[in-house]
Amino acid sequence: MTSYTPFTGDQIDQAKSTRKTTVLDVMRRLLQPKNRMVSTTPNKTACYISILNIIQGNVDPTDVHQSLLRIRERQLANFIPWGPASIQVALTRKSPYIPASHRVSGLMLANHTSIASLFKRMLDQYDRLRRRNAFLEQYKKEKMFENGYEEFDEARSVRRAYHLSCALNHCRATVEELLREYKACESPDYISYGTGEGDVA
Repeated sequence: MTSYTPFTGDQIDQAKSTRKTTVLDVMRRLLQPKNRMVSTTPNKTACYISILNIIQGNVDPTDVHQSLLRIRERQLANFIPWGPASIQVALTRKSPYIPASHRVSGLMLANHTSIASLFKRMLDQYDRLRRRNAFLEQYKKEKMFENGYEEFDEARSVRRAYHLSCALNHCRATVEELLREYKACESPDYISYGTGEGDVA
């Protein structure tokens, strides 16, 4: 998932209220859900697996170090219980070709367990569309679907790798496994996930 700050622009009145652009303010705002570029359903167990912050502007590396210490002290980021809590930071210079009113801007690339809620919504939407046979009209033109869409429903038992319905259901199964994996990431015994010892349902 990504975050960006500060949002500024002549057309956006609310963006003009961003005044502080110190390294700490930028890194703190990157962790706030309102600055994320994806809408996820928050929950109490959601945590970061890894974070990369790309800070652009005139930045002193000691400011970055102090900001990281402050973030740890205030516990602004909830990390996985089974691994190290680290925020990687890359510093870049400001572009001479793009004028900006702020001194520092930031982009965050993070692996967060709440992204599973996005995948869950996607699976729910797929199931609703499939129940209604929505957007399947184009498939009737294909010979294998001329008598109905049973191929979609029987795809798990059919062993044709290049079959469209098999591919769709294989994708669905992959996303379901991804959901289980993200849920397991939130538990302290994730290291033994997949071995049968500490699997989380």
